[in-house]
Parts: sequence; structure tokens; C-alpha cells
Amino acid sequence: MVHLRDSLRQVAVRVATEAAELVETTRRSAVRHVETKSSATDPVTAGDRAAERLIRERLARLRPGDPVLGEEEGADGADGADGAVRWVVDPIDGTVNYLYGLPWYSVSVAAQVDGVTVAGAVVEPASGRVWSAARGAGATLDDAPLRVSAARELALTLVATGFAYRQERRAQQTEVLARLLTRVRDIRRTGSAALDLCLVGAGWVDAYFEVGLSPWDWAAGSLIAEEAGAVVHLPGTGDLGNAVFASAPGVADPLKRLLRDAGLRNVTCDPDPR
Repeated sequence: MVHLRDSLRQVAVRVATEAAELVETTRRSAVRHVETKSSATDPVTAGDRAAERLIRERLARLRPGDPVLGEEEGADGADGADGAVRWVVDPIDGTVNYLYGLPWYSVSVAAQVDGVTVAGAVVEPASGRVWSAARGAGATLDDAPLRVSAARELALTLVATGFAYRQERRAQQTEVLARLLTRVRDIRRTGSAALDLCLVGAGWVDAYFEVGLSPWDWAAGSLIAEEAGAVVHLPGTGDLGNAVFASAPGVADPLKRLLRDAGLRNVTCDPDPR
């Protein structure tokens, strides 16, 4: 199994890197062709679609027979038999940033077995940085080992989060944020859930939370954070309901209590429709 996870990590890095190169070299033309999904503020570009097609083509060649779940094209078949590998991919996480020319967007490719991520890569097209992990083998940024921050005081905790496209959920998130903001150091919002989780793994922020994400948003980044030492809760697996949560261990418990008291579990949890 160890050899398989290492192999899957290599595949994830290779495929995500190729897709990132396509995303970056075609950005100027790709953003001219924009459609919308769940709302007028939820865009999908030609770059998203082209990158997912490339990822699917590369995975079909490198891992023939593995099913794929992608943001733009959905699932291409059954999840597979018990113990089989399924790929979960986000061709561009942070499409709004991509559309505006802000550099905080990424390609996310993860391999899951029985719904658990065992390997993954997040690649930033603008910078070329490569984040990756294999379960039980640690996480790296450009081959340098990652470790979460040593934060221990809630008042000095830098927290990342994200916001939904739908206005009703944003209103709920704002209520949570208002109660949180006076109790922590500050809030950061990059616009890419995959990168936010990587930032936790690198210790560049101390924690991250968000409600309403889809599997392709967190599949790779959550493993990178976990393998770097973060306390990670995924939708339906912890005491924060359907939130994705990743934190340095030293502040995880008080931050979770604060989020519960702030009403995080009451935020609408169904993902934005595709």
C-alpha cells in the first residue's frame, strides 16, 4: 500500500503540474469565454473546462480504469469497487481570482480509496509552487517538508476562511465572522479552499474553516494539512457538522468551541449547485 500511495502521489503531481501549465499559458484567451453556474458571481471559464479535459485524458493514460470526479464534468462512472482508486479533481480552484488576474488559484488532484484521500497535489499556476502529500509519508512544498504553526493562543491566531456565492449563505457566514473577528488575531480570505488548506500545512496561517464545500475543493488540500500536523475535520466527520476545518493543534480545541458558539453549525451546509 505504501508503494501505491507514493505512486499515486507522483501521478497527482505530474497531472496537476501539466494542467497548471495549460491553465497559465492559456489564461488570456480562456477568460474571454466565461459562463456561470450557481449564480452570476460563480463563473466557469474555458480554462476550467480545458484543464479538466487534460486531467481526465492524462489520468486515463496513466491510471486506466480509475473513475474520476471533477468539478466541471461530474463523475464519469461508479465510485469503483471497495479498495479501488477514485480521482477527485478541481481544474481551477479560485476561478474568480483567475478571471481577474489575481495569482491565488490552483489545480487540485487527489486520489481517494473508499472515500479517504491517500495522495494529492495542489499546484499554483502563477508561481509554479507544488504542494503534495501521501498518507503516512508527510507533506511538502517543492520537496521541502511542511509543518503547521506552533500557535497556542486564540487571540494570536490567524484564521483563513471563504464565502459562498449565494447571498443567503453569505449572510449566515457574516454572522459567524462577526463573532469570530474580535477573538482572533485576524482573518484572511484567498479565494481558494485548496490553497487555504495548504497554507495551514505550511504554518502561513494557523487555521482554516468553511462550510458548503464540495469534495474537489478539499480532497487534496486537507491531506496536505493533515500530513503537516494539522487537526483536520471534514464534512460529517467531526463536531462541526458539515464544515471543513484545519488547525494547528495548539489552538484547535478553543477555536472549534468558538466556532460552535458563533453558530457555524447553523450555516446552510448544502454545496452551491453546479
